[in-house]
Amino acid sequence: MNLLKSLYLSHRFFYVLAVVAVLFLCSFWWEKLYGITWVIVLFLGFTILIEMVMLYQGKGLEGQRLLPEKFSNSDHNDVVIQLQNRYAFRLHVAIVDELPIQFQKRDFYRSLSIAPKQKNDLVYQVRPVDRGEYRFGKLNCYASTVLGLIRRRYSFNNEQMVKVYPSFIQMKQFDFLAIDNRLAQFGLKKIRRIGHTMEFEQIKEYVRGDDVRTVNWKATAKNGRLMVNQYQDEKMQPIYSIIDTSRVMKMPFKELKLVDYAINSALAFSNVAFKKGDKVGLIDFSNTLGNFLKAQAKKTYLNTILETLYNIDTRFLDSDFGMLRSLIKRRVTQRSLLLLYTNFEHISALHRQLPYLQAIAKKHVLVVIFFENTELRQLVQTEATTLPEVVDQTIAKQFEHDKKVMVRELQQRGIQTVLTAPEDLTVNTINKYLEIKARGIL
Repeated sequence: MNLLKSLYLSHRFFYVLAVVAVLFLCSFWWEKLYGITWVIVLFLGFTILIEMVMLYQGKGLEGQRLLPEKFSNSDHNDVVIQLQNRYAFRLHVAIVDELPIQFQKRDFYRSLSIAPKQKNDLVYQVRPVDRGEYRFGKLNCYASTVLGLIRRRYSFNNEQMVKVYPSFIQMKQFDFLAIDNRLAQFGLKKIRRIGHTMEFEQIKEYVRGDDVRTVNWKATAKNGRLMVNQYQDEKMQPIYSIIDTSRVMKMPFKELKLVDYAINSALAFSNVAFKKGDKVGLIDFSNTLGNFLKAQAKKTYLNTILETLYNIDTRFLDSDFGMLRSLIKRRVTQRSLLLLYTNFEHISALHRQLPYLQAIAKKHVLVVIFFENTELRQLVQTEATTLPEVVDQTIAKQFEHDKKVMVRELQQRGIQTVLTAPEDLTVNTINKYLEIKARGIL
């Protein structure tokens, strides 16, 4: 029974069978061909028997699927398949891996050839776009000889589970920003340092390039050499990433929800802020409070933030900014930098929340981060040729204009803003953080 379950006929077998059928048909007119065809049939049966003996002499193929401890959301993650050929002949292997249902891919197929007594690795990539648990099914390997008439199926790794976390790959990519404030790499925008905070570090001897406005005249007179004060960015400042998880953040762009863009950005930004010596916290909310992590400066706190972000999800209700304002008033007592990830598609939606945002901004440095609708931008840039297209383009331009009006209204009320395309969210958020640090606004 096990033999029958693992035995499969290949395409090559059916091609040969089709040729045999044609020969039998032709033998109706040419009788000599009938005997020749039966010889071919007997040879085919004998060949299959030999191939079965070759393939079923013990367990000749060993394999396993190697998965990382966790996947990084929205990034390409490697999956490694290791195969070892224990046969004394070259083996041709067709691989059908049962991927998690979240990928909606049922045509996975790879093939490779393995020399006798050798190992071979196959690496392929998957890109998850949702956080959560992903379960792999069986790893099916169909082994055949050089003849390739039949295949023997081997199944490995009956079930494996891997968790998809917020993009820690993206976090590592931006890790260098904790040391260098300039974003010249990857073609990103540079930050011009406008000034310095007034946290004194040390007095040092003047060298060419130092700011002459920082000359310490008392130290200069005492030492007989030109001395300057050296400052550093103020550290241990409380910074909170506030993520709106209401229905407006469920909108997808390039297969990823806005809330996932915000989560990936919050993780990468938190890592940079930790490296800069600041205290980092996290809040998520919709109509009710989700999680509240008080700002701390412990490096191990990043793992707590990662686990919390992993469990955040959007809700289908409207967000309650009044509740958020009350929460911040009660629990965030020290002046802090608040990065609010949300979205406003219409100016009336902003006007409803504006009093609460102004109240928050009176005590804290509030940065409202919301999203450009990149699909509307594409519609605006497309040439309209028909009346319906002209109407659609006009409406799209109005929505695009409303976003710019929102930015102006927020800035007029002393609220910092970041209007960004979803794919540029992390870059622009970190840029804004470094700009605020450079200006000493907090």
